[in-house]
Amino acid sequence: MDTTFWNDADRLLIRYGPTFTPRVIERASGAYVFDRQGTPILDFTSGQMSSILGHSHPDVVSTVSSSIASLDHLFSGMLSTPVLELADRLTATLPEPLSKVMLLSTGAESNEAAIKMAKLFTGRYEIVSFDRSWHGMTQGAASATFSAGRRGYGPPTPGNLALPSPNAYRSPFRTADGSYDWEAELAYGFALVDQQSAGSLAACVVEPILSSGGIIELPPGYLRRLKEMCEEREMLLVLDEAQTGLGRTGDMYAFERDGVVPDVLTLSKTLGAGLPVAAVVTSPGVEQVCHDRGFLFYTTHVSDPLAAAVGLTVLDVIERDHLVERAARLGKQLTERLLALRERYDMVGDVRGRGLLQGLELVQDKQSKAPADALGNAVTSACLDRGLHMNIVQLPGMGGIFRIAPPLTISEDDLHSGVDILEASLRAVLDRSAAA
Repeated sequence: MDTTFWNDADRLLIRYGPTFTPRVIERASGAYVFDRQGTPILDFTSGQMSSILGHSHPDVVSTVSSSIASLDHLFSGMLSTPVLELADRLTATLPEPLSKVMLLSTGAESNEAAIKMAKLFTGRYEIVSFDRSWHGMTQGAASATFSAGRRGYGPPTPGNLALPSPNAYRSPFRTADGSYDWEAELAYGFALVDQQSAGSLAACVVEPILSSGGIIELPPGYLRRLKEMCEEREMLLVLDEAQTGLGRTGDMYAFERDGVVPDVLTLSKTLGAGLPVAAVVTSPGVEQVCHDRGFLFYTTHVSDPLAAAVGLTVLDVIERDHLVERAARLGKQLTERLLALRERYDMVGDVRGRGLLQGLELVQDKQSKAPADALGNAVTSACLDRGLHMNIVQLPGMGGIFRIAPPLTISEDDLHSGVDILEASLRAVLDRSAAA
């Protein structure tokens, strides 16, 4: 039966990325997905890093069921109460002056809107982002994405410039004692930006933790200095918290750790907890200037009431069930387990991230830090055989980085079971390699 399924998939579907996970998924519940044979697979990616409440959360199911029967989609020029309620609730979780909201569907869409606002507000067109960035697949967002997908499609949107990603594990910028010198790297990066700029810098668009870039966390102090450098150049700072927003890092928003408020905040993935909900949040000052200059982002699903109702439910559950605090607590346990793996295995080169968004980088050995692509692929497959879905990022010049992002609702037992499976899979692959 599965052979027929995959043959039909080859016949019918446009392939849009890496190969599909070799299991046909029939249903999902909580922290698990289930294949056609009913085999439970622990989901250490929360779907596409989105399902922070787990799969088929009863509150979300109830909201969708009632909303779809009463108020789902409207003409884009119409408004409904859920949209205002979500905007009110969402901005109440944010510092001033972030108090103006636009409700959209996807992360790429929210970043596209943010980039257009930045260009309109500043009257400039150049966008700076990290060289390992991922901000979406639409034209403006894809042009600000440097980790993948840039070749073969003709020229990206003019004016996109790259900063070196602050990868403490691999950066060549070091102080005399060998520690990572992110301040020198950031200064060097902006010197290159200034040299390349046509004098039209509009915004810097960054993730507080680069996920598709290999779970690269901005060092403490980095975001504050970045904001200062943007202000010096009269650029806007746009933070893409698609994956880090709404509690995943152990703070409601990752930028809270640094006490820095962006000019524009984009949210998606976690806001819908697996459903297509996204938002752009900015200040009244930015919104007013953009409105006066004719800002246009009139999409089919802007301000959809169903999306708003889902977002409200997600915020309700996060607050009611204290999931931000839970992510911080479970994140500490996860860090301890992953650091123990680093101590035990020479092929575990680095552990990084915060809360329930962490990365583990596999290398050939700690001394060379050489990428270990074959090892990463083998461990990923071995995990799936043992009932754990893992996602590995493999980028040029880096080892295979497991992105670990289970639901914030995962039980402690399941969290530790997942790490146990990861270790058992790593050990089995290493044993096979040694025997060969």
